Amino acid sequence: MILHLYFAKRFAITFLGVFGVFFLIMLFLDLVEQLRRFSRVDASFGDVLTLTLLNVPQGIYRILPLIMILATIALFLGLARSSEMVVTRAAGRSALRALISPLLVALTIGILSVAILNPIVAATSRQFEERGDALRGESSVLSLGASGLWLRQGNAEGQTVIRAASANLNGTVLRDVTFITFTGDAGPTRRIEAALASLQDGAWIAQNAKSWPLGGGENAEALATIHPTLTIPSTLTASQIRDSFGTPSSIPIWDLPAFINRLKTAGFSAQRHQVWFQMELALPLFLVAMVMIGASFTLRHQRGGRTGMMVLFAILLSFAVYFIRNFAQVLGENGQLPALLAAWAPPLAAIGLSLGMLLHQEDG
Repeated sequence: MILHLYFAKRFAITFLGVFGVFFLIMLFLDLVEQLRRFSRVDASFGDVLTLTLLNVPQGIYRILPLIMILATIALFLGLARSSEMVVTRAAGRSALRALISPLLVALTIGILSVAILNPIVAATSRQFEERGDALRGESSVLSLGASGLWLRQGNAEGQTVIRAASANLNGTVLRDVTFITFTGDAGPTRRIEAALASLQDGAWIAQNAKSWPLGGGENAEALATIHPTLTIPSTLTASQIRDSFGTPSSIPIWDLPAFINRLKTAGFSAQRHQVWFQMELALPLFLVAMVMIGASFTLRHQRGGRTGMMVLFAILLSFAVYFIRNFAQVLGENGQLPALLAAWAPPLAAIGLSLGMLLHQEDG
């Protein structure tokens, strides 16, 4: 037990050291990038620094597998140089048993990352998008809530708020839709309800619409008109509506199941969010796979000039597995692979491959 605690402590300290180095590197790199991006915008250095601090957690969260493989390599190379692993084997402990504590630490880090770091990253990335859009004078046009789909369009002369019960996959066809138009400081001026509205070039085409004039002090129902087809000018495009959903990473994992249900209820495809949800659940297992890959190349006692080659092979294999994982994610988001298969197959395959290598090398 004492030996396991020692290895676990060494691995945790090594991981935190590598994590801190990458955090500082990404902080300075992202600061330079944000200064370049907002160089033409009236933004102070404090605004840019705030954006950088909000964006770094998302970047560091994405490279957790890379940090894990480097921490694993650093740990076992250090144990090999100090001959601690040789002493461990001489004491009757196999290398596979010595690997148990780093694997448990990696699994714990993965679980904490998904449970705690994921909501933090979601909140900071959402704030980053909102603050960045505010500095550029942009804003999201879409909001998805329990009451349905909400859109906003217009300019300085007037705004129109749109609520729909459901929509098609790209948000260009709305069902059971309501339009409320606001003009300046005069408040609402018109209300339109329609069974169906489709977005065309520069306008919504409403079917079976009923229009009420508002704000005139008269009976709105008495002045209401019914239109088989009604054209409503619009400043929205299909790409604006799609982009307003943001990325799945901006939604905390605890809120993702409810958000996926709302997407399905509104008529949108939730495949991208379902794949992301499963990828997050599989992250602890993927970090375990990174530790096993690193250990399979560096766990044995290193001799001569083979150390550099073993480290290179471990990094190349980990990058290959990481690429396969991202490729499977893309296939899953496109619907070519089931979400469960796209998320869980790469880490399970990596664990099986590295376990086979470890069993082949282990002679104790």
